Amino acid sequence: MTIGARVLKTGMAVALAIYLSSLFGFASPLIAAVAAIFTIQPSIYRSWQRVADQVQTNLLGAVIAIAAVRLFGHTPIAAGLVCILVILISIRLKMESTISLTLVTVVAIMEANGQGWDVAISRLLMVLTGIGSSFLVNVLVFPPRPRKQFTEQVHQAYTQLSLLLRTAVSNEMKEQVFRVEKDKLHGTLRKLEERHTVFEEERKVLARTKTSHARQLLVSKQMIKTLQKGADLLDVVEEHYFASPSAGEWALRFDRQIEDLSKYHEQILLKAEDKMKPNALIEPEEEREARFVKDLTAYVMEDPDEHKRLIFVASGLFEYAYHLRRLEKLLDQVQQREENARRDTDEAQESA
Repeated sequence: MTIGARVLKTGMAVALAIYLSSLFGFASPLIAAVAAIFTIQPSIYRSWQRVADQVQTNLLGAVIAIAAVRLFGHTPIAAGLVCILVILISIRLKMESTISLTLVTVVAIMEANGQGWDVAISRLLMVLTGIGSSFLVNVLVFPPRPRKQFTEQVHQAYTQLSLLLRTAVSNEMKEQVFRVEKDKLHGTLRKLEERHTVFEEERKVLARTKTSHARQLLVSKQMIKTLQKGADLLDVVEEHYFASPSAGEWALRFDRQIEDLSKYHEQILLKAEDKMKPNALIEPEEEREARFVKDLTAYVMEDPDEHKRLIFVASGLFEYAYHLRRLEKLLDQVQQREENARRDTDEAQESA
């Protein structure tokens, strides 16, 4: 079992919150530690957004809690009603993610208000200390690298997809193992979508590189789309290929096409990391693909009812191929524009 950066940072944020609580002379570090746990986020942008939201709702919750104690006293019914009110306000402000910590603040302040204003304010400061500790740790210690993490997950998804595609038609893998690996692939694709959202949010805090980042977002979105089309091809092969009575006659040719596309996919990912030679020809032969289409069409026309399931498989195959070519074309355009931008910058610096 490995310890991820977020797990490590959560522990460090709690440690910092406890240390600061002792330094500031708080009676107990518990509330600060809880606040630190609730504030850790997977990106700097989300961390800052969570801090801003938490500060607003916690201050508002504190004011409501203090006012409620003054008006109704500290009773279980009053505490429950205030919690309901704070939840409704947080939802109204579209800050649902802050509800848990805000309720902790409300209960802590209402419970302490009978002991005096100093204790109530101290507990609010405990919450703010925990929030601040979490933000500092998230920014300064192993700051999130969404782009690097996204690239790593793309390679992980491709590795899983390639294994399944290369054995799909030949049916070499045990059924149970195939199911497990396929579930892993779908899980990785879901995580990839989440990582892309974080990667997209990074653009909001990178004002100087917004144009370049926007181009990278286009490429990354197409990378996900291409992986999803590969996963769709797996589903089509599983549903239609083996149900076709003539599947065995076309096994080698379908397998060859899938092998070529899988290799093409790998080379595109290497090209995205600038690991391929300039002007390297990596696209599969279109002539062979055209012959495959022509031969398959003629074969299906001989007996459409008997062979039509192969059309579904071919359709999934060509859809995957289309998005691979689209990805390479988009990647070429982005890399060319970035190269031109670097050249213009170098020329401007030399002339200056």
